[in-house]
Amino acid sequence: MSSAPTKPAKPSLPPRIYIIDLAEPPQNVCGSYAIINKQLGTTRESRKYFLKCLIGDKTGQIPARMWTIDESTYSSLPTDGFVSIEGQTQAYQGEIQLIINRISPVDLNAEEIRDLLPASSRPPAEMFAELTGLLDTVRHPAMQALAKAYLDDAFLMDQFRQAPAAKSMHHAYLGGLLEHTLNLLKLADVVCPMYPKINRDIVIMGLFLHDLAKTRELVYDRAFSYTDRGELIGHIVDGAIMLHDKVQQVMREQGVRVPGNAILVLQHIIISHHGIPEYGAAKVPSTPEAILVSQLDNLDAKTTMALAAARPDRTSPIDAGGNFTEKQWALDTKIFKPDPLA
Repeated sequence: MSSAPTKPAKPSLPPRIYIIDLAEPPQNVCGSYAIINKQLGTTRESRKYFLKCLIGDKTGQIPARMWTIDESTYSSLPTDGFVSIEGQTQAYQGEIQLIINRISPVDLNAEEIRDLLPASSRPPAEMFAELTGLLDTVRHPAMQALAKAYLDDAFLMDQFRQAPAAKSMHHAYLGGLLEHTLNLLKLADVVCPMYPKINRDIVIMGLFLHDLAKTRELVYDRAFSYTDRGELIGHIVDGAIMLHDKVQQVMREQGVRVPGNAILVLQHIIISHHGIPEYGAAKVPSTPEAILVSQLDNLDAKTTMALAAARPDRTSPIDAGGNFTEKQWALDTKIFKPDPLA
């Protein structure tokens, strides 16, 4: 009696390749990745729909296109989430892009998600200790009490250590908000002595508080996106609300009165730090301290974006030639990549 024929083993898919490890194109790409900033475009000639997005993992991101996509497939994809893809890399204008042949949404477990989300190279505990050391240098009793009220909020500080500073722009990785805030406090520590009339305590506290409500604005336990509160209120207004509540807590629990003008100016710093209304500011910075906070914030954000685009921490084996990055829309320019003295 002959035995039943055995079914051929299902071929296993090749392991997913990290973005940083992509080699010279063309290279086949297959596996689960994060999808960022999904958009639907139309071709100029045929007017057919195509998908444009970023595909990423914890090591980086790559621009991607799917030149033919139907509306139902597009609608099934998360704007920011996780997808399973098959495609191939190609060189384009000195950069590498991914051409997607197949794409579908995918559910991942917590371990798989952590493999796809970028994170700061510095340990959060180390950065937080450095930040609290700088906050300890404020001298006014009311500012000391206010800093204590925030630092004693264990849930808020836990979120602060984890949150990215943005969805997809500067410091867009786990721990990025803490890293950005620490950078700013270190900059202020150097810059404030150059301006003896500036109120250093207000600058330090303003920088500490300016983005803190991003802990409520952003989702960061999956692909980075916005909470409902972030969409409807945003970190600028929410930060001012949070400050009001903390001031009340300081007076109630510590018996310390925060001077009215200090509250006013700190709230002004929070709502004005984006500089101009076109960038989301509710008011133009209108105190010396608010102007300095806004300028330092812009300095760190834009310099970080430029360096991340032109000189990433880890160098990909891909070298498609070209001295410039793709246009960086947040900077409104391409970035020249070579170090001029290297």
